[in-house]
Amino acid sequence: MQAVPDNSHWRNALAGSQMLLVAFGALVLMPLITGLDPNVALFTAGMGTLVFQVVTGGQIPIFLASSFAFIAPILASKTRFGLEETLGGLVAAGVLYVILSGVIRLRGTGFISRLLPPVVIGPVIMVIGLSLAPVAVHMASGRSGDGSAVLVPETLALAIAMVSLAVTVIATVWFKGIFRLLPIMFGVVAGYVLSVVAGIVDFTPVQQAPWLAVPNFVAPAFGWSAILFMIPVAIAPAIEHIGDVLAIGNVTGRNYLSKPGLHRTLLGDGLATSSAALLGGPPNTTYSEVTGAVMLTKNFNPKVMIWAAFTAIVLAFVGKFGAVLQTIPVPVMGGILCLLFGSIAVVGMSTLIRHQVDLSAARNLVITGVTLVFGIGGMIIGHMEGIALCAVVAIALNWSLPGDREAWGKAVHQNDSV
Repeated sequence: MQAVPDNSHWRNALAGSQMLLVAFGALVLMPLITGLDPNVALFTAGMGTLVFQVVTGGQIPIFLASSFAFIAPILASKTRFGLEETLGGLVAAGVLYVILSGVIRLRGTGFISRLLPPVVIGPVIMVIGLSLAPVAVHMASGRSGDGSAVLVPETLALAIAMVSLAVTVIATVWFKGIFRLLPIMFGVVAGYVLSVVAGIVDFTPVQQAPWLAVPNFVAPAFGWSAILFMIPVAIAPAIEHIGDVLAIGNVTGRNYLSKPGLHRTLLGDGLATSSAALLGGPPNTTYSEVTGAVMLTKNFNPKVMIWAAFTAIVLAFVGKFGAVLQTIPVPVMGGILCLLFGSIAVVGMSTLIRHQVDLSAARNLVITGVTLVFGIGGMIIGHMEGIALCAVVAIALNWSLPGDREAWGKAVHQNDSV
């Protein structure tokens, strides 16, 4: 009898390409906003996912890519310290994850609910989204992210931005199946086509770019000011990581906080973030979009994510591909960001609501109110400002103010021995 050919590898490769497609819009949008190279982001997303899979023993169907939580800190840090020192700060943020994983390994997860309860994390996440609102508005209006330069006439820019936003909203609300997981992709394509018709896309960089090219890797530099600025920012994404691991566990019916353990997943995330920054890429985070795709396709095989990672690495070396991405006009991204940044703020609000944080209690009202004003208002104290400062202030207020502290509830305490 003839042996039946094993086509499981091809199936996994195709499934991996689909997972990358789901993550692709957000993956490349983040570096385009922050001025990082999208080809480097593709490479470091693939590399970071492989690092995560090795550390966790290839047990979890998770894909890691560009973290939106770091957009505002990166923009602020680049202005103050430059790109190289900003990358050094991001390396340190990844090291914080590694340290947290070590503490969890020794003491379990219970201390997280005491150090970083919902009343701390909720407003910090809201600040991350709301502090970025001016960036979205500037870009949607045809200006640079800081509003200092006009790149596209405002009337045309707003028309393109609103079309991009409308298509993204329609895809998010009305599309079904796998298409519902690609709203950013549809919004970018619609806005880009309209931009081409309007004649504001310059294809010269695409014509000049080689087909194959090594991504523009950048080495970090290390300065204490940038490191101290960036480390507190990693607190909110660390809690987000726990939520994502719980979410994928609910989808697959497994307790990943016990096996391979939260200490291993956080270690993998931290090493992925630090290794990405060492090459000039954005910090990595677990992608909830991909978790949604796993739930939809019922493909729980972690090898699919390994194929997605290799696909991203290969695409990173296609020079013309990266050049096309960098021709996307700012109004296209600005329109989509009006939704995405608002969504980040809503996640923070949802954190307070889901855990029933009583905002009529004086201590909770003080923590939330001061955190929001310090973060959104851009308060500066010493070397800290914005998100980094409000995270430290929220933690300090939670520990110093009298009264009952809010807790994360059963989700964390059930898995206290990792």
